[in-house]
Amino acid sequence: MRIFWQSFVDASANAPYMARLAEYLNEIAASGTTVDVEGISPPDREFGRLAEFRCAIQAIDNGIAAEEQGYDAYVMGHFQDPGLYELRSTLDIPVIGTGEATLLAASQLGRRLGLVTLDAAFEVWHYEQADRYGLGGRVVHVTGMGCKPEDFAAAFAGDRTAHARMLEDFTACALPLVERGADVVIPAGVLPGLLIGREQGFKVGHAPVVNCAAVALKSAEMWVQLRKLNGTEPSRGPSFKRASKLARTDFRALLARNDRS
Repeated sequence: MRIFWQSFVDASANAPYMARLAEYLNEIAASGTTVDVEGISPPDREFGRLAEFRCAIQAIDNGIAAEEQGYDAYVMGHFQDPGLYELRSTLDIPVIGTGEATLLAASQLGRRLGLVTLDAAFEVWHYEQADRYGLGGRVVHVTGMGCKPEDFAAAFAGDRTAHARMLEDFTACALPLVERGADVVIPAGVLPGLLIGREQGFKVGHAPVVNCAAVALKSAEMWVQLRKLNGTEPSRGPSFKRASKLARTDFRALLARNDRS
């Protein structure tokens, strides 16, 4: 099984994170599964809707290429899931959104969900996500850590002090969510998700903390297996009607013109 993982960070600017992510995903993958992690340049560096939209366009183009290269599944390794539905309507292979998969998984562990995201700019986005996935009433609160991807670099490069400090910062942000009634904590980003990846039974108070990176990967493996088992795929009715060949050609031609300009 070959899985394509689309990150929204720059592979060179955030090399320690990308290396650690690829190592971790391949460590926890089932026997016979390989995961290839791809970044985006420029990365999602100006948090906001326009940056998310720009990165989503490139992620969709990469997804089409990944399917052509024979990958068995595509993971949107960016919790906000921009372009997720467009990708799902474009590809035949399973398309997994880290945010969607994690929110749905967390809803099985408790009734009230609290999300810790990188920056306050994403708070409204996560509320909209929860509404889109039918879980709006389950989210107690969303809070931002107030950090950028590069703030995790030392922790992922092996600095134990930096790792402990970032873990403390995450816990400090999550504790008020639990005090407000959350009984499950979700790191709303693969960066903080990877930070807690090696923690066993990690909780904030009584609330388990869900490892979104592991959930996304295991969801991808499951859907590849179910597709092989009995042909299960998304509805091709109005929700995820298959994009036509012309629509795919027009989309890729738009990006090709931009590359030449």
